[in-house]
Amino acid sequence: MPQTLRPTLIPETPSPVYEIVEALERITPLHGLTVEERLWLAMHGEEARAKAGDVLFEEGEPAEQMMLILKGEIHVRRQRTGPMTLFIGRAGQMTGLLPFSRMVGYGGQGFAANDVWALLIHKTLFPEMLLAIPSFGQRVVSTLLDRVREVTRIEQQSEKLTALGKLAGNLAHELNNPSSAAQRAASGILTELRSFSEGRYRLVALCLSAEQVAAIQIWEREVRARALATSAREQVDVAAREDAIAAWMTGKVVADGWQIAPELAELGVEAADLEPLAGFLTPEAMHVVLEQFASALRAEHYAEAVLHSTERIYDLIDAIKTYSYMDRAPILEVDVPAGLDATLQMLHSRMGKVTVVREYEPSLPTISAYGSELNQVWTALIENALDALVSAEGPGEHAVIRLVCKLEADMMLVEVWDNGPGIPLELRDRIFEPFFTTKGPGQGLGLSLDNATRIVRKHRGHLGSYSEGGETCFRVRLPLNQLQAY
Repeated sequence: MPQTLRPTLIPETPSPVYEIVEALERITPLHGLTVEERLWLAMHGEEARAKAGDVLFEEGEPAEQMMLILKGEIHVRRQRTGPMTLFIGRAGQMTGLLPFSRMVGYGGQGFAANDVWALLIHKTLFPEMLLAIPSFGQRVVSTLLDRVREVTRIEQQSEKLTALGKLAGNLAHELNNPSSAAQRAASGILTELRSFSEGRYRLVALCLSAEQVAAIQIWEREVRARALATSAREQVDVAAREDAIAAWMTGKVVADGWQIAPELAELGVEAADLEPLAGFLTPEAMHVVLEQFASALRAEHYAEAVLHSTERIYDLIDAIKTYSYMDRAPILEVDVPAGLDATLQMLHSRMGKVTVVREYEPSLPTISAYGSELNQVWTALIENALDALVSAEGPGEHAVIRLVCKLEADMMLVEVWDNGPGIPLELRDRIFEPFFTTKGPGQGLGLSLDNATRIVRKHRGHLGSYSEGGETCFRVRLPLNQLQAY
């Protein structure tokens, strides 16, 4: 019999055959076997025992035996794409290489989570085993079907968790900017309110006449109107105006002109605009009036920042709802261009210097689909394009992603183009394979395109690719007719 076990897994004292036969009765897929059939397995199998933490096999090693777990628990974890549990085998399960299976090597490192007792049957014995136990073929097929369903579920869950992690990272980055701006602006408003509270007493103490108050109000309105009509806001112009205003205040003996000048210059006020105030206000009064005016301008500026920041946050939340189709039925009429735009919003933080070109045919009809799942497809394709464009130094100056959405006969055609280096000829037939990835360890599972293909097929559509001359395109065709889709 071929040696299939690591020396450390061979028990010093083999267990009595009758104990193995009795333990085999607890293997779920073997329920109903006769004593003679279980005895055949016990006599031809290799007994293995492992302590907690012992390695039973390594990732990539050839799979050559079927494993019947009599006691304990085995965890299989993938190392090459980052440590993660891929499979858990428990007492009562039949696992490893099974007859009729196309399994070649182990997909991860298998280790004992606790003390393990198992029986292994080498693949060279499979033909003889199927003859000795006629019902074994049917039992194996049932186990293989269960395994396919479990692996598919694990793949989908892993891909969803990966996508969720990316989405959370993008959202955290996108929300951080407007929320930080709103926080700073709110703090600035609070500062200006306190300053205004102190300054109003100085303003009252001036005892200005009604004519002076009216003249100040007219001056403020005229300055605001003239400033709003000024389109030029170049930084050089602002700096020049600030210097001129500060010099004018120094000449008029107005105190703290350097604090007041920046806000006035930012609004577009010129030094000449201040001249009318000198005709009816003292330098002290001009200081208080201009100080209050500048404070009001700062408060308005901060309030506008809060407004713009909260609008950005609202837009992001709205994009999240569109992207995930929250509070909506799973199957609904989907606006494909809107889904593409929502996906771009989610990935905005990764765009950098990338130019996005939208080519959407006008008045496109909606399609019946699972909206949130289609957005997973757009995410996978756009991220794939971004990965192709972003080198170690970041995206180039002319990096472009082009999104096309149009009708093609009775199908909706979506194309995602990028002007990256293209897909190497030798890899074009493999890009849709599960777990195939060109990324480094821990950077990707190689499931995004496989998951996208599965979703498109679920919608009775087709996903294909084209790469030539430095351009790559992924094409998705989806049926318009609801009866064709479901």
